[in-house]
Amino acid sequence: MQVTLAATEQASRASVLRRAAPIACGCALAGAAVYLAGHDPSTGGYPACPMYTTTGLWCPACGLTRATYHLLHGQVGAALSANLFVPLVLAAIAAAWWGWLRSAWGFTAVRLTTGTGRFARIWLPLVLVLYGVLRNLPAAPFRSLAP
Repeated sequence: MQVTLAATEQASRASVLRRAAPIACGCALAGAAVYLAGHDPSTGGYPACPMYTTTGLWCPACGLTRATYHLLHGQVGAALSANLFVPLVLAAIAAAWWGWLRSAWGFTAVRLTTGTGRFARIWLPLVLVLYGVLRNLPAAPFRSLAP
């Protein structure tokens, strides 16, 4: 009887942790957004991109922190000039968190359609690599892609 009670208690504790983890992560994301909204990344105080620091080249993610800051302040144009992919990245983070939350609470997981999965596996990496290359070209039309 005592072994069964201990196993039930352990399963209950695991269930609570499984449900609490996405909520804690969501609170951490909200806290990070509040912190970012109050501290402009253009003034420093944030870690520099490792790729830019070592190579001097902008990676596809360079400018995402500044772009998020601008979006939090309602400056959509400034956000897109810092990084064109900020809406896609933030939507992917929100969708992944929402899927995790639904799964942890026992709801059915949201499934991507076949076309979306193929886009995510094949085309998205190609587009990101192309974006990374183009934003580092010194030619006039591509300089606007730099953060």
